[in-house]
Amino acid sequence: MNGTATLGTLLRRLIEHLDGAVERVYLDAGLDYRPRYTPVVRALIAEGPSTIRALSERTRVTHSATGQTVNQMERCGLVTLTAGSDARERIVALAPLGESIVPRLEQLWAATETAARTLDEELGLSLPDVIARALDLLDETPFIERLKAASPRLPNQ
Repeated sequence: MNGTATLGTLLRRLIEHLDGAVERVYLDAGLDYRPRYTPVVRALIAEGPSTIRALSERTRVTHSATGQTVNQMERCGLVTLTAGSDARERIVALAPLGESIVPRLEQLWAATETAARTLDEELGLSLPDVIARALDLLDETPFIERLKAASPRLPNQ
């Protein structure tokens, strides 16, 4: 570990470095766009209009977080929301503004991938692969179970 920094602190710092830099690039490019929008935009490019639930499943982000992201994107004019076949269902589609910035986003995403590869090369491992493996292992054995196994004094739920 890094001095007294805990795993959570290190992960938050990593996200601040990565997302902060990417968000700065978007702002410098004149885009009102946040990194958290990218999984939704990529899913809409690949699949077309989708429900929030389908976007949540495709991006592997909670339904609630996906809904919050989509609402932010709608306020920015990047997506439109229409009623689905069920009153509770909303269909998300790229708005004309969202569609118009896709070519620029794709350029910035390519630059982001290139920059990420340089970090991977310096690390001597693939950071996305490490994170994906950690998430797979946590899907198999959630961290709460690991905590309880590490400390029998934790209350059982």
